[in-house]
Order: sequence, then C-alpha cells, then structure tokens
Amino acid sequence: MEKIVYAIATMDTKGAEAAFLADRLRSAGVPTRTVDVGTLDPPTVAADIARQRILSLVDDDQPAPASADRAVAIAQMAGGLTNFLVGEQAAGRLAGVIGIGGGGGTSLITTAMRALPIGCPKLMVSTMASGDVSPYIDCSDITMVYSVVDIAGLNVVSQTVLANAAAAMNGMVNRLPIATESRPAVGMTMFGVTTPCVTRVRQQIEAAGFDALVFHATGSGGRAMERLVQSGLIGGVLDVTTTEVADEVVGGVLPCGPQRFDRLLASRIPLVISLGAVDMVNFGGIDSVPERFRNRRLHVHNAEVTLMRTNVEENIRIARWITDKLNRSTAPLTVVVPTGGLSLLDVPGQPFHDPEADAALFETLEAELQPTAARRLIRLPEAINDPGFADALVREFFSLSGTKGSNR
Repeated sequence: MEKIVYAIATMDTKGAEAAFLADRLRSAGVPTRTVDVGTLDPPTVAADIARQRILSLVDDDQPAPASADRAVAIAQMAGGLTNFLVGEQAAGRLAGVIGIGGGGGTSLITTAMRALPIGCPKLMVSTMASGDVSPYIDCSDITMVYSVVDIAGLNVVSQTVLANAAAAMNGMVNRLPIATESRPAVGMTMFGVTTPCVTRVRQQIEAAGFDALVFHATGSGGRAMERLVQSGLIGGVLDVTTTEVADEVVGGVLPCGPQRFDRLLASRIPLVISLGAVDMVNFGGIDSVPERFRNRRLHVHNAEVTLMRTNVEENIRIARWITDKLNRSTAPLTVVVPTGGLSLLDVPGQPFHDPEADAALFETLEAELQPTAARRLIRLPEAINDPGFADALVREFFSLSGTKGSNR
C-alpha cells in the first residue's frame, strides 16, 4: 500500500504555499496530497482533499457549522482533521503530516497532529514557532519550524524555509530503519532528587530484559509517558516520582494536569506507584515565587528553579487527590511508601526534612486508599533513594508483571 504525506493548510489564504510545499515533496519522490482546512473564503488553489470531506468527518456532538464564528469553525475543522488523520493512520496509509499556518492554522493543524502516535512524522511550519510552542506540541513529537516571514506569498525567504521543511519531511519518512532488539518497554518517572532510586531500578529492570524509558517528571513528562501507555508502546510502569501532583494541587509550574493516572489505570498494565519528590512544589527563579508563598520554606535549586516544601495541609490534599484516582482502579497496582523520606532533600540534615508534613501525607494516603485484593499499599522505613527501597519497587513490579528477574 502506498503511504502518503498530507500537506495541510488553509487553502483560502495559503494555497500557493501549500502547493509549493507539495511540489517539493513530490519532486523528491514522496507521494503527497494537499488538504484544505480553510474556514473562510473558497480555496485559491484546489486541494486533493477538499474541506468538505474534512467537515464530513466532524463528530456529531460538535457544534453545527458556524463559519461566522471563527473560533467555532476552527475547533470544528480541527475535529474533522483529527478524525481524518487518525483514520488514515489506522488504515496504514499515512507516511507523515506537514502543515503550514499562522496562529489559527497552527492551532488547528497541531491539534490533529497531537492525536497521532509518537514516531509518526509531524512537522509544522508556523509564524508562532519562535515563541512558547508548548500549547501546540504538549507531549507530542511535533517538529516546529519558524517561517521567519509571514506565510503570505512566495518569496526568497518563504520558498527557502518551505523547501527546507519539505526536505526535512522527506528525511523523516525515508529514514533508515532503527536496528534495535524488541524488548517490552517499561516507563519510569524521575526527578533529580530521585535519581539514585530510579537509576538502581532501571539497572535491574534492564537486566531482566526490559527496555527502560525514563521520563523527567516535569508535567509534560508524565503526560508523555501516559500517552505512550495509551498507544500501547509501554507495557508496565514504575511511577516512582509523582511530584507533578504536588504542583497540580498546590499551584506550581510543573503540574500533571487533571487526567494524570487516568490512562495508566485504564490500560490495566502492571503499575507500581510511589511518592517521589512530593515534598516539593516547583517555581522558576526566586522572584517568580507567588507572593502568598514568599514566607514558606524555599530552596533555590539554581537560578531558574526554586523549590517550596509542601506543608501538612497541602500533603493531605495531595494524598486525597491521589487516592481519589487510585480508588477507581480495577487492575492490580501497588503503592509503595518511603516513610524515611521522599527525596534527597527530605532526609535528616537536609532542608526539606519535615516528619510532620510527611506523616500527614502517609496517614491520609493509608486512611483513604481503599484496599482490595488487587490494590495494595506498602509502607517501608527507608527513604526513597535508599538501595533497599529501590529493590522493593523492583520486587513489586516483578510480582505484578510475572517477571523472573535477579534482584539485588
């Protein structure tokens, strides 16, 4: 089956540019079709896939056509484009996606790109790519290319940028195969202050034949891990570092988002959870800490990162947030609690050592987690970075996954 690159643009305003981009790809031997996602005027260049086809795929529960309301029209078109691309991917016809757009077009096209699996080539040429692109990329692997000039006609700059983008897409869809052995993948979450624990766990997991994927617990890291779980690329998780929940509950800059744990629980894969770095909330430089937190226990990690110690009341809320999620589980999971400390900073002699705050977390978690034959909580006396605690995490994971591995 021939696989196709879809070149997507609002063809009422960027028809010539989309046609140029598609021509560059075709001249390189890449089968390419243009897709019109315009919502205003008729297209200036006819597309291979007309906007009417995209609109025909809009979900029934989406708003009725309302071209006079541009925000509604863009959301509607994004929904149709998402369904179109996901369908092409499922049918095995999608080689990659390349889009061009300004603010509205970038939002529309990247919404659909984010629904595609990790590894599917996705490239967006955008006027927005020189600023904060996190709303467009989130935890996907979209490549953003800054257009330099507005996408408003073909000229010496726009042609060069678009030609480079076409060459990049050609390279993505024709990349050499990766020679890797097929091993079951396990996701793990890590922060700098839980690195000793996760490193020891990773070494043992790899020795047992797993492919260990470590995610930086920065909000997007947790979401990326869960997305790979949902895609079926990860078959087990050691969620060691759940610090993102603290930022979500308290108001830090690395929140996990309201759907954290949902995909893990829905997947029913082997799941071991701990409380790594829940003793801290993340902010930027010291001057960025909100006024209401200025009198709290703060630790300057570096010039760009300031950490705040969670207190008793916050830890109670964090524990309840976690248990509210985990109590919905129907597949086996184990929560392993390090009562000796939650991070490198939460041990005797370190700035975040606070037994009272930790006790509030542990006691609330134990009181409100509803135990079942499949849902267990284990309290251990070690700190999270003690070797014995890492070994216990591995034992629990091996037990849940039915793995026979050497444990130190």
